[in-house]
Amino acid sequence: MKMNKSNIYTGDDIMQPYHHFTLEERESLCELHKEGKSIRGIAQNLNYAPSSISRELSRNCNKNGSYNPLHATIQYIIRRKKSHRIPRLKIEPELYNWVVEKLNLFWSPEEITARWKDKHPGAKLSFSTIYRALKNTRRHPKLLKECSERKNLRRHGTLKYHNSKICSTIKPEHMISERAQEVNNRSRLGDWEGDTIYGGIGKGLLATCVDRKSRYICASLLKSRNQEQTKEAVINALHGQVVHTLTLDNGTEFALFKDIERELKTTIYFAHTHSPWERGTNENTNGLLRFFFPKGTNFINVSQEQLDNVVYLLNSRPRKCLNWLSPIEFLKCCT
Repeated sequence: MKMNKSNIYTGDDIMQPYHHFTLEERESLCELHKEGKSIRGIAQNLNYAPSSISRELSRNCNKNGSYNPLHATIQYIIRRKKSHRIPRLKIEPELYNWVVEKLNLFWSPEEITARWKDKHPGAKLSFSTIYRALKNTRRHPKLLKECSERKNLRRHGTLKYHNSKICSTIKPEHMISERAQEVNNRSRLGDWEGDTIYGGIGKGLLATCVDRKSRYICASLLKSRNQEQTKEAVINALHGQVVHTLTLDNGTEFALFKDIERELKTTIYFAHTHSPWERGTNENTNGLLRFFFPKGTNFINVSQEQLDNVVYLLNSRPRKCLNWLSPIEFLKCCT
């Protein structure tokens, strides 16, 4: 864009970066104004455009027409504080109610925004808007009475990454590298990943299974890592499901995997040691369940009905990898 040099008032005829008036510049402006200098003359002296000087005087002159640099600076500070955009959750009741409802169903902000856009085509909403609202206790006191990072977000507002360690304690017959391509490509339902989630010491654990394609979760309680109990828990979790394959880690609790194979009429594959990413779907699912059952949970005091309610909540949540369908909705589309 061509610049008109007659409108640029710098010593070297070069446009200066835009900035606000400082108190020292306002004091100089005041002195030049008292001397009777014209707006163009003041602009040349201060290296500002005439329009900037004109706006400064019209905005900040007193009722009698005099200009006070200190009063002008105070007015500038007040206007800057008022210039912040009002948060959307404060001025859009429908959006606010939607966000609160879904946060209380333990949906993530990304899941909430995706489903909001699906219901309101063309609407703009970023998940960072929800994260900011939950973090800003001063600007969203009403929201924080109903929801919070600690109560409603999976990681409770903190980032935490860790790798699980897997011990090679059993002799697998089939390794994950032997799985058929259709299993690796998630091209069919019925290929599952399984694992266990521990509570406190001596407080029981969960057996969890997740379908690789639909992300549908099944889970069952057990009181200890006893191999027989683990076998029964896995069989109970997958009761009534189509099970083409099942991929597990190398924990001792799965030592009776051959009995599980016979009971479920399936083939069990094992991941390599110290490679939790090979069962990434299951690891992610365990993280979702950990929100409801954090480390140290006493699973002996948890009923199967309570566990089923949590699993239903997770199976009802929209998933990005399913094009924002929930696992239950995805299964309905597949049948």
